[in-house]
Amino acid sequence: MAPIKALIFDVDGTLAETEEVHRLAFNRAFAEAGLSWVWEPDFYGELLAVHGGRARLVHFIEHYAPPMAEIGRQKVDELHAAKTRLFAKLVDRRLARPRPGIERLIDDARSQGLAVVLATTSSIENAEALILANFGLDGLEKITAIVGGAGAVRPKPAPDVYQQALARLDLTPRAAIVFEDNGPGLAAATAAGIRTIVTPSRYAGGDDFSTAFAVLSHLGDTFEPYQHIAGVGDEGGTDMVTVAALQRWVSDDDDMLGLLTIGGKPVY
Repeated sequence: MAPIKALIFDVDGTLAETEEVHRLAFNRAFAEAGLSWVWEPDFYGELLAVHGGRARLVHFIEHYAPPMAEIGRQKVDELHAAKTRLFAKLVDRRLARPRPGIERLIDDARSQGLAVVLATTSSIENAEALILANFGLDGLEKITAIVGGAGAVRPKPAPDVYQQALARLDLTPRAAIVFEDNGPGLAAATAAGIRTIVTPSRYAGGDDFSTAFAVLSHLGDTFEPYQHIAGVGDEGGTDMVTVAALQRWVSDDDDMLGLLTIGGKPVY
């Protein structure tokens, strides 16, 4: 069976618990603009059903701020640009640290010649700010490509951003693994035909992960082993997700799927 050739990471919630930083940045942008809007954590959790910061802002204005429902596109763009600027400042203060195992697995993948792609429906600037703040300039050099970006693709659960990643790398879906943190992200990757490992983030506890290749607490790191929740994985057998483990899990899965045939041909 063909080995994995690329690891594709969602950004917000997957690389780091960034959603709380996004919430704070939105609230500061509103205050700077003289608006009385405040997104509390529980309410923001509901807004996360709308993927993409700008789309989330438009949804809020249309459904929760009726007097301003006709606010112009320029004002929306100004608010979102201010939020992006403030997010970068907050991230620079290390308010969103990488989740366990992220940097280690990226280093492992690059050392073995795998592509590492970030796929986001948030802004590319946010992704770059997160990498620079936590990993420095060397961090950006480890990333093969950043695809998507606010407004460039349909938001998740549409599969666009993951299809774009595969097209950029000229790979089939089964040659990649996606790492996600929530239900809409998993749905997007599944629709693109890519196996997905979910490490649930703070705001995604109640999401449906039944189609995930694996559900783990995080990717695991030295002195911080991951907890196996569902799907494939080494229950008690390893502390960390490694490229070697991923290749083994995929090979075992391919062998199992290869047993499922119709007329002598695999069903997948």
